[in-house]
Amino acid sequence: MNKKIILGTLAYTLVTFFIAIIWHIVLFEDTYISFGYFKGEPNISVGFLTILIQGFVLTYLYNFVSFSGTNFVKSMKYVLTVGLFFWTSHVLAFVAKQNVENGISFILMETFYLLLQFGIYGACIGLIYKNYKPKY
Repeated sequence: MNKKIILGTLAYTLVTFFIAIIWHIVLFEDTYISFGYFKGEPNISVGFLTILIQGFVLTYLYNFVSFSGTNFVKSMKYVLTVGLFFWTSHVLAFVAKQNVENGISFILMETFYLLLQFGIYGACIGLIYKNYKPKY
């Protein structure tokens, strides 16, 4: 397997896992419980596996996109694109499926969380793929 894919997968996994734990469980657990985000105890191992798979897929797909600009600009365009998809499927879909009391607060909190997560991942991808030319 390509070294860049391994590094990108690790970067996404570490960034996302630790930010998710700190954000959702350490800093704002009571708030997320009030949103109905957690039903019982979170399954940390399944969450980690999910993040690992996401990291692999997102990093693998980066090899097939071609955005204009510097490495940093390219990686930020990529994470904004995939981040928007995650935002609609994670944040908006949750509010659509659940009766979330104070849905605007949930949307704002998760939007900031995803901006933080994908912003850091984008910076990592920009560094990992420095001077890289996509296959297509």
